[in-house]
Amino acid sequence: MKFIPITLLFALLSFAQKQFPKDEFRLPLDIPMQLSGNFGELRPNHFHAGFDFKTNQREGLNIYAVGDGYVSRIKISTVGYGKAIYITHPNGYTTVYGHLQKAVGKIQNKIIELQYAEKAYEIEAFFKANELPVKKGDVIAISGNTGGSEGPHLHFEIRENKTEKTINPLLFGFDKFLPDTKKPIVTGLVVFPIDENSIVNQSQQPVNLNLSLQKDGTYMSEKVLGKGRIGFGINAYDIDNVSFNNNGIYKAALESSGKSIFSYELDELSFDEARFINYFIDYNRYKKSHQRIQKLFMKNNYSWSNIKENFENGIIDIMPNSNQIKKIEISDFNNNKTIITIPISYLDIKPTLISDIKKTPYLVKYTRENNFEKDNVIIDFPAATFYEDFYLNFDVRNKILYLHDDTVAAHSNFTISFEDSISSEEDKKKMFIAAINKNKLNYIATKLTANTFSCKTKYLGQFTLAKDTTLPKIVIAKSIEGKWITAQKSVSLTISDDLSGIKTYNGYLNDKWVLFEYESKLKRITHIFNNELLLEGANKLKVVVTDNVGNSTIFETQFNRSQK
Repeated sequence: MKFIPITLLFALLSFAQKQFPKDEFRLPLDIPMQLSGNFGELRPNHFHAGFDFKTNQREGLNIYAVGDGYVSRIKISTVGYGKAIYITHPNGYTTVYGHLQKAVGKIQNKIIELQYAEKAYEIEAFFKANELPVKKGDVIAISGNTGGSEGPHLHFEIRENKTEKTINPLLFGFDKFLPDTKKPIVTGLVVFPIDENSIVNQSQQPVNLNLSLQKDGTYMSEKVLGKGRIGFGINAYDIDNVSFNNNGIYKAALESSGKSIFSYELDELSFDEARFINYFIDYNRYKKSHQRIQKLFMKNNYSWSNIKENFENGIIDIMPNSNQIKKIEISDFNNNKTIITIPISYLDIKPTLISDIKKTPYLVKYTRENNFEKDNVIIDFPAATFYEDFYLNFDVRNKILYLHDDTVAAHSNFTISFEDSISSEEDKKKMFIAAINKNKLNYIATKLTANTFSCKTKYLGQFTLAKDTTLPKIVIAKSIEGKWITAQKSVSLTISDDLSGIKTYNGYLNDKWVLFEYESKLKRITHIFNNELLLEGANKLKVVVTDNVGNSTIFETQFNRSQK
């Protein structure tokens, strides 16, 4: 996590020289453009990589190819983007369409062909230019709510083929569909003492600063009085004229004497850098209060390429006899601005609110590997797992590992190992490492080597060894056993597992594998009947569901159908 200013300067100059095609792409929907999420918006563990287009709170709208090209990738998943189509265009960019209900025409036929070939609902496939060509304005899919979507909408991205970075769609002329004359809105300003020698407004902890609106439309912060090194953070959002949503801001800058000393801008994003969001925001506060304070400084260097200007990490040193004026400028893509002026003066006074850092015997140094062990439990933190040093709460009691809590963010995976030389070999086949969340056990993919169970995770918290001997559940809402269902177009079942979770599910119609689509949010699988696979009269249906440790449940029924 090393910051190299020359590299960032080169990247900034290179980006400024890019020319984006502004009139080649049309909208992917034929309704007025409204956003429920914009580019770079702050999300859990990542920055939002595209636009979330509203679809009038319903599914079933036509999705159009925004330009000529070809379907280069299809991915069907129960999580993430759900059903997603990728179209590569001759201008060097690829557009992504996610959370689809289904594709249409030759694309949908190809999806079903691949699912039956692989005997799986979840698939991923890549295609050459001559296999699935599309023209601008072709209907490629129907809007939906699949995957990790929390409501019907279309997730849309533009990716640069050479770098695989996502680019803000506003740079491609989409701003003309999104009128915006409104300034970003600031709901909070926070000042952070950087180290144990820093005090601000009689506090060694972060302080919320009051803001007052001035006659010229800018804001004046209450005065910062203190000493030592400090940094600032903002809580802000942006709105436009038509979307009626609180979306993310486009750029922000901390200024001193008319010059920017720390700034970021959201023109493009790298997936490799997505998790830096957890150091960009005050993660501790976010986990406790769900407020995302965006820091305009960095205590330790990290290589998020969206940082455009950086002088001394954005940290301000309050020296004796000094009086300073700093400004924060928050802008949207249309250059609507909100400005905050912050007066700062030196004051040497003892704090009334002392640091809340609690020292433990376990100091994690983020620049090197750290290992901890107790009662047959081993923790291995590789170097750069975390963003800064911290005192770790670590204990093992009653076979439960207490590993700090989730108010400290990990940037990359670390390893947890439990040794068990007591359980039988048969029991071990059903065992796994589980995260404990509000007395609920959550499965973590676990590897068993000899007597040692190990897993990788990016989250601190409580963990234990768990055993799952409970079978998955399969329930059909309305029995079809022995019934004539000639007019019925589909059959649905609810599948669930109380502990380790569902790993696989397979359906068979008259002993032949058939496709069941899985909507994980509803725990529902659905098969749409295909007359070619049905028999006149009696038909047999079997569904097999297996959990992550190998427990399986079989559901069987027989129904009648007329093909005449």
